[in-house]
Amino acid sequence: MEQIPNYLNIFFGLTTLFTIGIFYWAANQSKFTLIILLSWLILQFIIGITGFYTITEGFPPRFLLLILPPFIFIIGLFSTTKGLLFVDRLNIRTLTMLHVVRIPVEFVLYGLYVYKTVPELMTFEGRNYDIISGLTAPIIYYLGFVKKQLNTKILLIWNFICLGLLFNIVVHAVLSAPFPFQLFAFEQPNIAVLYVPFNWLPSCIVPLVFLSHLASIRLLFNNKGNAFYM
Repeated sequence: MEQIPNYLNIFFGLTTLFTIGIFYWAANQSKFTLIILLSWLILQFIIGITGFYTITEGFPPRFLLLILPPFIFIIGLFSTTKGLLFVDRLNIRTLTMLHVVRIPVEFVLYGLYVYKTVPELMTFEGRNYDIISGLTAPIIYYLGFVKKQLNTKILLIWNFICLGLLFNIVVHAVLSAPFPFQLFAFEQPNIAVLYVPFNWLPSCIVPLVFLSHLASIRLLFNNKGNAFYM
């Protein structure tokens, strides 16, 4: 996308690496986790730079190759003994702070809207309220894990609300893309995620944010998060 300034590409690339870095820290600096995430980024970069995802006429859409593997992997984590062991070892403090990445992501989306590659409804001026998750994450972290003034119920409520906000923007983003089932934003469809490096948003950042919420909810329900904040 020639109309996108280099600084926006670089800023988003750094945001993606920052997200991976936080999750790597939450996974107790697991080198294996880091290798998997970086390898996935490189693979999606190579595929994306060929223009593979810009062909949207077929069904099922090629876009599924961006989002299905991560979510199948997440399902595997929560349905296998080894996967659950990995999840239970994640640091809930760091998982909570990971959500601050949703702030720069929202500014990137707004920049993409300005340069006419995503619709307004995908920004905080439209139907995307996900920035609330990023803005409240440091507050939840401070009150819940530093001051220890929030109980498990409040932390669960926050995670479920933010999970709902994530689901909202994901649905709008998918239904705004130029696929056969597009329902929104025909005047300006969501095309940015079909190009490098913004294809890292659905293939990396969104799955990590989703996984962070699911893992935190599991830890809190099982009281395994207590070791981190009580």
